[in-house]
Amino acid sequence: MLIEIAVFDGVDELDMMGPLEVLRNATKMGAPFNVRLVTVDRQPMIRGAHGLQIVPDGTSDPKADILLFPGGGWIDRSDQGVRAEVSGGRWSARIQQAASSGTLLASVCTGAMMLAAAGLLTNRRATTHHGAWKDLEAAGAQLVRDRVVDDGDRVTAGGVTSGIDLGLYLVERFVSREMAERIADELEYPTSTYAGRLS
Repeated sequence: MLIEIAVFDGVDELDMMGPLEVLRNATKMGAPFNVRLVTVDRQPMIRGAHGLQIVPDGTSDPKADILLFPGGGWIDRSDQGVRAEVSGGRWSARIQQAASSGTLLASVCTGAMMLAAAGLLTNRRATTHHGAWKDLEAAGAQLVRDRVVDDGDRVTAGGVTSGIDLGLYLVERFVSREMAERIADELEYPTSTYAGRLS
């Protein structure tokens, strides 16, 4: 299963790293995942919102099973991040292609606004960072104030640290609850936060 995490200048590092660490830990435990950090165009280096330099694994592959968008920069209207990506339209064609091909689209924090701007959360249950709830609703989504919201081929997660929940949820959904719980234990992530979402 090819899982891609989109990266772009201004991406929030923790939005990206939470699911990355969970999913790559799952791979080490035997999950059939290939987890990559990807750009839409070839870029040798990405600079995160807090200055982290990120070397992408490559560009997004149309054959990806999951394409996940972290957030960054939306709430503070940064010159880089999600707002810049939305206004620049760099990911638009790739997002539409992914939706048309049946790729599961996921997001962490304000990464949901990438999907919402493409019209892919209209009348769909979704969540994002609390600072962007009104924006998400204005874009036509049915806001659910939860850490992870599964609407079939759209899975969204709330603010920043809920990226860990999203990663654990995807492990549970595609592998097993047992593996998700093992990873949560390894990360010392409280089970009261991640409580097994597929019950």
